[in-house]
Amino acid sequence: MRQSIIIGVAGGSGSGKSTFTNRLKDRFKDQITVVYHDSYYRDQSHLSFEERCRTNYDHPDSLETELLLNHLIRLRRGEAIECPVYDFSQHNRTRDTIIIRSSPVIILEGILVLSDLRLRELMDLKVFAYADADVRILRRIKRDVVQRGRDLDGIIRQYLTTVKPMHEKYVEPSRAFADIVVNGGKNEPAFALAEAYIEKHLQK
Repeated sequence: MRQSIIIGVAGGSGSGKSTFTNRLKDRFKDQITVVYHDSYYRDQSHLSFEERCRTNYDHPDSLETELLLNHLIRLRRGEAIECPVYDFSQHNRTRDTIIIRSSPVIILEGILVLSDLRLRELMDLKVFAYADADVRILRRIKRDVVQRGRDLDGIIRQYLTTVKPMHEKYVEPSRAFADIVVNGGKNEPAFALAEAYIEKHLQK
């Protein structure tokens, strides 16, 4: 059986990664499996909540990428994995896992997925979603307030102390490794290129 292909979708927080990924998922349905780098934040049960709040979650060291690499290799071989579940309101990994099954196309989404050489070497196609900084911060505020139960002061503090400097150090430079750059999640020519790439793989 032909191995699955892996597509990496990176870009800053609020850049349109999820919009692009969801469009591909809607187009190809169960032929695509999506894995989120965010699910692999390290367990911090040994830290207090206050200490967990001060963790730099935009630095590569905050993620257990070694486990993700193992899981991607298994998915590419057609195996199922037990993916960690992360609670963003508590800044910690839960005791639960979810079963993720393989499919012909694996999409790996996350702000740092193109900044890691080990992940890039597994990818067959690399996508970077780009959006202006003001658009990204507004989208991040809306997401963190509505979906993650954060307060505005905490969001602003985190953005200035970790999100912005880590974006400039790790995320933005990784755009140089992309095969396709998406200007927002709804860029039609970029979507058509990714769509054609997937269709070609599925036809083989």
